[in-house]
Amino acid sequence: MNVIDTQSPRERAMRDLTSDTITDAVISTMRDTEDARVAEILESLVRHLHAFVRDVGLTEEEWARGVDFLTRTGQMCTSTRQEFILLSDVLGITMLVDSLSNRRPTETTQNSVLGPFFREDRPHHADAADISGGLPGTPLFFEGRVVNRAGAPVADAAVDVWHSDGDGHYDVEVSGQADPAMRALFRTDETGHFGFRSIRPSSYPIPGDGPVGELLGATGRSLMRPAHVHLLIEAEGFQRVTTMLFPSDDSYLDTDPVFGVKESLITSYDTYEAGAGPCRELTDEPYTVLRHTFVLEPRPADSPG
Repeated sequence: MNVIDTQSPRERAMRDLTSDTITDAVISTMRDTEDARVAEILESLVRHLHAFVRDVGLTEEEWARGVDFLTRTGQMCTSTRQEFILLSDVLGITMLVDSLSNRRPTETTQNSVLGPFFREDRPHHADAADISGGLPGTPLFFEGRVVNRAGAPVADAAVDVWHSDGDGHYDVEVSGQADPAMRALFRTDETGHFGFRSIRPSSYPIPGDGPVGELLGATGRSLMRPAHVHLLIEAEGFQRVTTMLFPSDDSYLDTDPVFGVKESLITSYDTYEAGAGPCRELTDEPYTVLRHTFVLEPRPADSPG
């Protein structure tokens, strides 16, 4: 008795797949994807992942270790730590996406990585506020100005600031630090100015106690980031800027594990002895002054607000 095959040619294409035919078979299952962009991304993802597996001849043991690595990366993520962003950072994906998405004239402030320590629950502060949270360190006086490409001030720009302490720890890493510190949201005044007092950040290792740390250890890479102050600036009619400022004398500028250093973001962290310099009346300790002008690029008229 003959058995009648009721399977369609499309359904039979899913049978007896080999290393040569499985890629096209997987992609064929996505042919009914309604969103063209989703279809484009998924097809390219499948083709590149399959090509990678073929290229390195991935073994079952290596595949299992890879799945375990990604699983543990997800398990490390919390409301105050994003291990997947850190993984993206150290693989250069974050800066690659940023470079493709934010092509700006060289005279405007360039982007850098957001990093894993940005928090939405930061306090709003008035100009010249002390945002150190009482943590010890060398006093830092920051004077910033936000302008457009013609040099005109940008008033009422929202400026997020966050940075590490003198030991390289962010507030979420400081034992016993319950309240936000070394982070705040400011608004520029009619001259485009904003300013604050804090403590000078230092170079520090990115978190090395998780899967990303294992990856850097296996490849002989340093965990150390150069010191920096993070800033995220948003203003009506302008492109958002996510950036950071690095001291010119930092020894880790050329080995940044997240590839965030740009020449235009390296600046002078001016140091003064107690009783000297522009802020001598505001502190009786040696201190640092950081001044920078941020230049915003207009947002295209057809882009979303």
